Order: sequence, then C-alpha cells, then structure tokens
Amino acid sequence: MKDVYLLSGFLGSGKTTLLANMIGHFKEQGLKPAVIMNELGELNFDSQAVEEGVPLKEMLNGCICCSGSEKTEAQIQTLLAEAVFDVLLIETTGAAHPVEALDAVYSPLFAEELNIKGIVTVADSKRWLTRNDMSPQSRSLFLEQIRHAHLLLINKSDLLSDTELATATFEIQGINEYAPILQTTNAKVPLKMLQEMQATARPDYIEKADLGKQLHLSSRLVDFTGLAFTQQEIEDWLRTLPTTIYRMKGYIPIKGNSKPMLFQYAYGLTQWMPEYVKMAPKLVIIGDQVNDISIIGKA
Repeated sequence: MKDVYLLSGFLGSGKTTLLANMIGHFKEQGLKPAVIMNELGELNFDSQAVEEGVPLKEMLNGCICCSGSEKTEAQIQTLLAEAVFDVLLIETTGAAHPVEALDAVYSPLFAEELNIKGIVTVADSKRWLTRNDMSPQSRSLFLEQIRHAHLLLINKSDLLSDTELATATFEIQGINEYAPILQTTNAKVPLKMLQEMQATARPDYIEKADLGKQLHLSSRLVDFTGLAFTQQEIEDWLRTLPTTIYRMKGYIPIKGNSKPMLFQYAYGLTQWMPEYVKMAPKLVIIGDQVNDISIIGKA
C-alpha cells in the first residue's frame, strides 16, 4: 500500500515549505514521493517547490473538496497507473475543508491501494492570535482545519514571544485534544512523527490507546462480497449511526439487482444510482471513530 498525507492550512501558513521538507525526508529514506497540488487560480506558483523527477499532478481553478473531487480521483488513478512512487503528498488549497478533502482522495475504486496516514494542518501562529479579525467564514474554516487534524504544526513560532506562543499552543490544543502538537519554524517536522500517523481504520486491528486517538477522523473500507440487502435495510442501518459519520460512498449489493448500486451518503442524506458495470461491492466510510460502529451484515 502507498501512504498518503494531506497537507492542510490557510494560504501563507507554510504548507508548501512543509511539502518541500517532506519530499526531502522521504527521499533520504530511499522512498519515492509523488505530489498533487491544488490551487484555486489558473497558475500554481508553488509547483516550483517540487523537485525535478518527482511525479506531480496540478489541479487548478478549483478546490479539492468541491467540484475538484472527481478530478482528484482521476489524478490519483492516473498516478497509480503511470507513476512509480511510495508516498503520495497532497497539498490542498487553503479553502479546503478537511472532511471533504479526505473524502476526495479516498475512493472505493482504489481504497485498498492507499493507506491514508492523515491530515497535517499547518496553523500560522500569528494568524491564530489575530483570528478575530478574520471574516466569520474564514475563521470557522480555520477552526475546522485545526479540529480535524491528525498532526498540528504551530508554525512561525519564532515570530511570537514566549507568552504568545504558550497562549496559542494552549488555545489550539483546546480545539483538538487528539492531535500531537509541534511548535515549528519553517514547518520542520521530524520524519518519525509523520510515520506514526494513522487515519485508516483496520477492521482486524485492536486499537491501542495511543493509536486510538489518531483515529478520531478516519476512513474505513467495508467489503460486502457475498452479501445483499434491500435499500430499506440499508436506510434502517443508517439511522442507527452516530452523527459523527460524515461521508460514505461505494457500491452496495441490492437484492434483485445483478450489479451493486452506486451509493453516496453525506450528513444524513442518501443518494442511490443504478450502476451498469459490475463494480466490486465495497463501501468507504469517513467520520470520527469509524472503527467503533457496527456494520450491517457483519458479525
């Protein structure tokens, strides 16, 4: 499986510097990184930070978390088919919500080939202290990027006094009690902290306390091979799930249908569509503590 890291944070927080640092880390370990960079505009000036020889896909004029979701899936499929790499680094735009970004990169079509290590959020420490000057929408997104991170970098710490840095660290830790926090300058993070991240739940894995925290926002792949349900049975099961299950997408075998149906779920709303090609009956679930929920048809 190929490890996947998502880099999150506002424009100017230090995501691209982090990306360059991570590329260097992995290359020193003899691993081959590949990169997807997302930019809202028509030009991606940050792509020059990616070293020559590293497979790179650029997504322009769109956010990875909205209209760019299908494009992201296509870019990943292309990389898997055409490039040789061990680690995939995805730098999201500053407008990307972490849940939607995770949703965009975890498709049932290639879920078994990817190991989502998690979201590294780069928080600009100086911006944090002046967050009340931001628009309500921007401030809300800033908080969401912090709340859903698996690793938090309080970056540009050299620009703050000791008291300011302590205040920022304490307040950010209060937003996300799960993620390890690292005070950084130039987004420098030890490779070991990156390697210890884990946001892909394993059905056969008994969680230890230390990793259990890492799985607060996580993904789980469910295989329905050999099973079949009615749509009503699925809808009844969905009503038993906690509100912390945010997204599902995949192909569910329905009784009386020769091919599994395409199924999507988002914040309580479901969508069913007939599928004319026989797809593998697999479902991706994204939410908080997804390994704790019971799965229909599974003991």
